[in-house]
Formats: sequence, structure tokens, C-alpha cells
Amino acid sequence: MKEYQFYGWEQARVRAVIDQYEGIHTPLDLYDALSEIWCADTCAPRMRDQWTPENKTLGQCSITAFLAQDIFGGEVYGIRRPDGNFHCYNVVGDSCFDLTSEQFGDEVLIYESNPRQYRETHFAKEEKRLRYERLKKMLADKCADR
Repeated sequence: MKEYQFYGWEQARVRAVIDQYEGIHTPLDLYDALSEIWCADTCAPRMRDQWTPENKTLGQCSITAFLAQDIFGGEVYGIRRPDGNFHCYNVVGDSCFDLTSEQFGDEVLIYESNPRQYRETHFAKEEKRLRYERLKKMLADKCADR
């Protein structure tokens, strides 16, 4: 079995609650697909100059977590970062996973007792909502090409 580097990959076995994306059945499938899609244009603008294909998850957390929520249900939570922003991740039932945790390298993040995050708050920023919509379309296009 393939090993992943993102937090919670071992328990990321929840099943999709929608069938909108062909071939996306688990968070592992989603990670594999997004790994070919994430790009500087989907990265948060404040981090875009630091984004590289080697650090593809940089600046992708909230749009990825809310897309994962669309597909798998559950809730999105956020870890407060030193700059005051939140790093988003998913909790579905007993499964906690963070598809974009690799951007932090060896830093240990705490995935307990964090506040729930709401798309209405995050997508109040037009640029973030547009990046989310773009990522959704890119995923739909990729899945349609399979």
C-alpha cells in the first residue's frame, strides 16, 4: 500500500457522500487528484511567491478542506497560526485528516480543541471563494478526463 505524508492519512478511509467526482472515493483519492492540480494560482496570494511544485500544498488549506467537506461531509477546523490566520483541516466521524499538512515540514501541529471554521467566513474574501471555485472546476475537469 502506498504511504502518504499528510497528517491522518492512515485513518483517511471515509467514503465520499457524493458521486460528483469520478474516481474520488476516499480522501486518499482526493489527495492523489489534487496533487496534480494544486498550483500557484490556487495558492493563497500572500504565499504565492513561495509556492513551488515541491511544496504543492502551500497556501491551499482552506479551499482544499472545504472541497473535502463537500465530498466527504464532516466539519472543517482551524489551527491558529502565529500570523493570526487559521490552518484548516477535516474531521469526518472519527477520522481527522489534513490534506495540506506537508507544507509545514517537520513542524508538529495540534489537531485537538481547535475552533470550527465556516465557509461563509472564509469565502467572504472574494479571492478565496474564487480559488475554491477554480479548484472545484479543475477537479471536475480532471475527473471527467479519466
